Amino acid sequence: MLEIDAKIKEVIQRTYNVKSFRLDIAGEPFFNAGQFCCVRLLTEKECKRYLSISSSPTEKGYLEFTKKITESDFSKTLDTLRPGDRLKVQYPFGKFILEDPKAKIAFLSGGIGITPIRSISKFVVDKRLDTDIILLYANRTSKDIVFKDDFDSMQRLYPRLKVIHVLCESLPGFDCVTGLINAQVIKDEIPDYRERKFYICGPPLMVEAMKIILTDELTFPEESIITENFQGY
Repeated sequence: MLEIDAKIKEVIQRTYNVKSFRLDIAGEPFFNAGQFCCVRLLTEKECKRYLSISSSPTEKGYLEFTKKITESDFSKTLDTLRPGDRLKVQYPFGKFILEDPKAKIAFLSGGIGITPIRSISKFVVDKRLDTDIILLYANRTSKDIVFKDDFDSMQRLYPRLKVIHVLCESLPGFDCVTGLINAQVIKDEIPDYRERKFYICGPPLMVEAMKIILTDELTFPEESIITENFQGY
């Protein structure tokens, strides 16, 4: 495990309330796609959060984490940081990783829970792995979709990646499923779901709801489900 004093290389506005922070990191990446880090801000009062790494190990020269900017003290301070500012980061943590590169997998995600999935998907595409991926990504509106351009580009480059957006409020002309992820949506959009391993990432209530749908309604084996909870934003 590493703990480093890192300099911010770039700040990217992903949506109206989500930002990515790229840290200047030399040498080979020291993490697996899908893992997370502990970010400590250099303030008088300890201010830290555990955040998923949204970059892939194939993206050299930086480590990126992405966060929804909220009214928390951590978010408010983080939002003031600019390129050249410094913070401490400890990594890697977590087991939300791709276990079998030849597997058929399905991601169920909501909101900012997409961050480790972006890391895994980018790794698969860059490495040209033989991984079959279907992602159901739930958001309130199209304005809330994080990394939309990245996933659009990855789908063009890698035909074995399919992204289905599930929105509460649909937009005319925008290709999506309207409503929430439920058992019927999973059966309709992932007809071979019984052949896949499921990865679920998002707020704890969303993760628990998705797991219940899979195990109780679809009688899917719990040992084929990997989860990651976002306790705070």
